[in-house]
Amino acid sequence: MRIIILGAAAGGGLPQWNCGCANCDAARAGRIPSLTQSSVAVSADGRTWAILNASPDIRMQLAATPALHPTGPRGMPLRAVLVTNGDIDHVAGLLTLRESQPFDLYATAAIHDALAANPMLAAVNPEFVPRLTVALDQTVELTPGLTATLFAVPGKVPLYQEGAVVETGLMGETTVGVELRTADRRALYIPGCADLPEWLRARIEGCDALLFDGTLWDDDEMIRMGLGRKTGRRMGHMAVTDTMPALAGTTIGQRLFVHMNNSNPLTDPASPEAVEAARQGWQVGRDGMEISL
Repeated sequence: MRIIILGAAAGGGLPQWNCGCANCDAARAGRIPSLTQSSVAVSADGRTWAILNASPDIRMQLAATPALHPTGPRGMPLRAVLVTNGDIDHVAGLLTLRESQPFDLYATAAIHDALAANPMLAAVNPEFVPRLTVALDQTVELTPGLTATLFAVPGKVPLYQEGAVVETGLMGETTVGVELRTADRRALYIPGCADLPEWLRARIEGCDALLFDGTLWDDDEMIRMGLGRKTGRRMGHMAVTDTMPALAGTTIGQRLFVHMNNSNPLTDPASPEAVEAARQGWQVGRDGMEISL
């Protein structure tokens, strides 16, 4: 199994267009790496690929990844796109992929309903891009030799679907993790997760690679930094400082954080927090990073 991190940042990327925090300024100045928005590519054979989450930065991500370059005038190694929720930073890139290019679009019924409610996404012509519904705990073959199973994780509905009361530990089809399998390898991709119950730790146990929600280092960091008024849990994300101890005793081949917010000190490779994460066995996802299993 080959996994390429196309984008390691949360919504807005790094630097975020309207943010002058220390991390964004450092990224603009080239002192720390810039990051595009969350997306990964996966393949079993290195020739046919699936993309998990179509970020708003998908065009530049495809251009920066030779394995996903066109193989002819209109030939592409891309065979499938799977989205794990209806958040804008995970589906807006579908509008870029509207050029009559055939691929299969996989999601739960609830996520497909959210996409269908946006008339702009009708530009992604179903004649070329069939919208395939995947039930929870159903296994589908994304590309030859690569299967995916979707499972519910604690989360919430996308921001544009929020009402007066928001349930941040919602279990259902709106926020899912993905279990990826080849003949002899297993990886989990969970870019959004509000909690780590025992059953989820049991599912993670023994996997060859885990790419997990690393949105915030501390639950209240955006409030402390004057960048927002919501905690991480209110946004449907558990903090890295909670994740690391929760998974400390779990057997995992490679463990990586993805979907980092611009406020997260992990975005600075030299930060004390990045050093501490490495000490505890975690890698920090970076654009272009490849994991070979």
